[in-house]
Amino acid sequence: MTTQHIENKLKLLPDQPGCYLMKDVNAKIIYVGKAKNLKNRVRSYFKSSHEGKTAKLVSEIHDFETIVTSTDKEAFLLEITLIQKHKPYYNIKLKRGTGYPYIKITNERDPQIMIVSKVLNDGGYYFGPYPNVYAAQETLQLLQKVYPLRRCPGHQKRPCLYYHMGQCLGACFKEVPVEAYERNIRKIKSFLNGNVSQIKRELTAKMNDAADKLEFERAAEIRDQIRYVEMTVEKQKIISNDNTPRDLFNFFMDKGWISIQVFFIRQARLIKREKRLFPCIDLPEEELASFILQFYNQKNRILPKEILVPPGIDKKVLNEILGVSVKTPKRGQKRDLLEMAHKNAQLVLEEKFRLLELDDRKTVGAMNEITDALGLPNGHRVEAFDHSHLQGTDIVSAMVCFVDGRPEKTLYRKYKLKNTDHADEAASTREVIYRRYSRLLKEHENLPDLILMDGAKIQIDACIDVLQNQLGLNIPVAGMVKNEHHKTADLMTETGEKIGLNPKSEGFYLLQRIQDEVHRFAITFHRQVHSKNSLSSRLERIKGVGPKTRTKLLRNFGSLKRLSEASVEELIGLGIPQKTAQTIKISLAKENET
Repeated sequence: MTTQHIENKLKLLPDQPGCYLMKDVNAKIIYVGKAKNLKNRVRSYFKSSHEGKTAKLVSEIHDFETIVTSTDKEAFLLEITLIQKHKPYYNIKLKRGTGYPYIKITNERDPQIMIVSKVLNDGGYYFGPYPNVYAAQETLQLLQKVYPLRRCPGHQKRPCLYYHMGQCLGACFKEVPVEAYERNIRKIKSFLNGNVSQIKRELTAKMNDAADKLEFERAAEIRDQIRYVEMTVEKQKIISNDNTPRDLFNFFMDKGWISIQVFFIRQARLIKREKRLFPCIDLPEEELASFILQFYNQKNRILPKEILVPPGIDKKVLNEILGVSVKTPKRGQKRDLLEMAHKNAQLVLEEKFRLLELDDRKTVGAMNEITDALGLPNGHRVEAFDHSHLQGTDIVSAMVCFVDGRPEKTLYRKYKLKNTDHADEAASTREVIYRRYSRLLKEHENLPDLILMDGAKIQIDACIDVLQNQLGLNIPVAGMVKNEHHKTADLMTETGEKIGLNPKSEGFYLLQRIQDEVHRFAITFHRQVHSKNSLSSRLERIKGVGPKTRTKLLRNFGSLKRLSEASVEELIGLGIPQKTAQTIKISLAKENET
């Protein structure tokens, strides 16, 4: 049921294109969408029935805002910018991965052919991507043998080994005519664009020539090269009559989830398929369009000459933004491929549904059990803290993050406490909480929906004090209570009341996993710090070992045990004088005896 505040805002919506931002109870942006008509699209969330993730989203919306744009194209671009900036929970988000390797012909006087992971605007020729790195390496080696360019750094004033092997044109000791490079580059391009017949003819001629000269090992090597061409290139079914590089996108939508298939067509062949599965909030056609724009915004994504999409996608806007031809085939092999992608998307989604149902009970469902028990709105992100020390020395804190019941290890953080020099749980909590959330505020990063402290009421109170009185935040805080066996026993509220979670519930199991994980993370970090500090303090007592020498030893050995096992020669190898190295070994041996 919508609030009066939202009802009033719905009446003021403009019937123009633009973007809308949905916010939760904490004013955090949880979804960003675009629309040709903001009035119709935003009203549909609150005036229609929904299922799955869309229904979940609507239940969490407490406010929204809109940004009007002049055109649909501007709305597309703004949506992608807002998603990358705010990283809303309910939006499709693609990681900026490094992508697949490419084969590159460099743009220089003496060009080279090589495998690269980055695509630069340097005038070079790039071919790919190659999903199989081994296949790319084999292709490169084949081309270097058959159509050599430059292999060595050049300017050596003598022939290199590759020149003697016939895999370099000799830039190492002579000036190679530009025509010689261009001739081989034309052949390389022809091969990488799918024309393998010429290279097979040339290799077959070379093999027969070697056999006639009784050079059977050489003939066998060329025969293996021919087999490689047949196995890695010709075995793929030709799916079109031209060599235009194409990417094909299609989807299948069911029960609030969208399954997307991407086919990469290169050299007139289907060389790679990618599949993605996301909860779908907007219309599936809109989600696919957003996915395509984010897809090509990833690192090392080279746009093809043509993109094929299913009906219903705004091809004109995609064409304007990406600058390539976007089409929907209506007949022939391309339409059949589009249908094949649709069927594959359906199969993937159907296979995953059962697994998703089981997984949701243990993750999202468990997270909801915890927030329900605390009387909080359903949240997604929880951060848990624990401290570790040894009799008040080497005090450290650690934080783990769980998103929808799953550990998000890229968000884990370690803290060496600077202002706490003895075992004071409240002081340790105040320092780490202030450092963590003052930084998030400064960097405008998302805040958690719940903070869990691995301790009793004293830590909860210290955490709340810092959040409310120093940082002006109102994040819910709870404690993870342990029993006399140091095992997870219950959940404690901000007032010190124990909830009494069912020990057989998924919520209790999640609480147990969080507490065990933050304890493990804190203990591991403390052992590392203590080991280094222990070694450092031992070294400080040795006469003649200064700060630079201690730094060298700490960096190379890291622990007292490894340093004790090292020989005098190993220490000298680090640049330590022989006399000092011998002193270190004798001093450590004496301390070990005592």
